[in-house]
Amino acid sequence: MGRKSNKGKEKKKRRKEEQAKLAASFTLVEAANKQEDPMATMAPFKKYERNGLNLDIECKKVAELDKDTVDWAFSITKNNMQTLYEESNWGWNDRLKKEELTEDKAWFLVARDQEGQPIAFSHFRFDMDEEEEVLYCYEIQLMKTARRKGLGKFMMQILQLLANKAQMLKVMVTVFKMNAESRDFFLKALKFELDETDPGLCDPMEADEYCYEILSKKTVLGAKKQQEGNHCCSGGPHNHPQCC
Repeated sequence: MGRKSNKGKEKKKRRKEEQAKLAASFTLVEAANKQEDPMATMAPFKKYERNGLNLDIECKKVAELDKDTVDWAFSITKNNMQTLYEESNWGWNDRLKKEELTEDKAWFLVARDQEGQPIAFSHFRFDMDEEEEVLYCYEIQLMKTARRKGLGKFMMQILQLLANKAQMLKVMVTVFKMNAESRDFFLKALKFELDETDPGLCDPMEADEYCYEILSKKTVLGAKKQQEGNHCCSGGPHNHPQCC
């Protein structure tokens, strides 16, 4: 037999590079999930003393939370979100939401008052999404008494910092299209954008069929890699990083 073609060698090389990149991404996610306290070096962010609030903020895996806090998290999520779920084509299911909140990979950012009572929380995960390492925010829920006081924005800032610290590429979130308040919070206040994996963006002809949007915001590392990708070809900037 003759020698293998250069094209075949290049294809094999690219496949190995892709496998190595994916393995490195999984390693980063695994390391992020092995942290004991992701906020260990973030002491200034463990307190929130603004606009009449005096709160302590902690970050724990769901397995480390007491049952009362987990039950409260489910209760406030149900109170705040059930109607929106029922108005969508998803529907609300107590069992499925409880399973989501208590899945092994779930992390919780919890804000408590001086009596130790939870006032707000975010359920998030360090995970892979479309072969990229991300911090995915599943929930951010606040008691009515804590809203419009900057706490939600502060907690999302913490998630962004945690994503940077763990070398994730972006912070992601799913929002219902009919939830105008939530969309404004992420798109206008936090400067999130439609993620490239958003179903309406990927399937514009059927965009109206989807009741939700996927939004994201790049981390420092994610923005750097995107910039490098956009300039990877000799012809200058490109809209598609995969041009190489």
